Amino acid sequence: MSNYYLGLGTNLGDKRQNLLAAVKLIEERIGSVTSLSAFYETAPWGFSTEHPFLNAALCVRSSLSPFQVLALTQAIERELGRTHKSANGNYSDRPIDIDILLCDDKIINTPTLQIPHPLMHLRNFVLQPLAEIAPDVVHPMLGKTMKQIANNPR
Repeated sequence: MSNYYLGLGTNLGDKRQNLLAAVKLIEERIGSVTSLSAFYETAPWGFSTEHPFLNAALCVRSSLSPFQVLALTQAIERELGRTHKSANGNYSDRPIDIDILLCDDKIINTPTLQIPHPLMHLRNFVLQPLAEIAPDVVHPMLGKTMKQIANNPR
């Protein structure tokens, strides 16, 4: 069993309901959700839009492989209305975004999956909810806890 930390974000539609629907489907398809952060309203990151985001983080305990979790989170995104993924730094409005942030102390670097998430330490909208639920979890590449990174990002 592994602990997966996922980041959730939405800026279209009923944002609270989008997050709750994602959490429900993650629980049904991936594993037991053992913690869920508060929901944080945040400004867009990496692009301009008039739609603020609602972000959260959760921990899900699962026996699935990281690649299985990736496939399932992408399927959940599509089911909840996401029609395309961001690519090459081109971000856009979305009804749901689910990112794998961490999986235990695993380091994976492939074209389709990078764990830990390569930008998580630069994003306050990820760090704040993650530090809430996992303050003492250590980033396997930076050697700092989520609380330390959130208190001194970058």
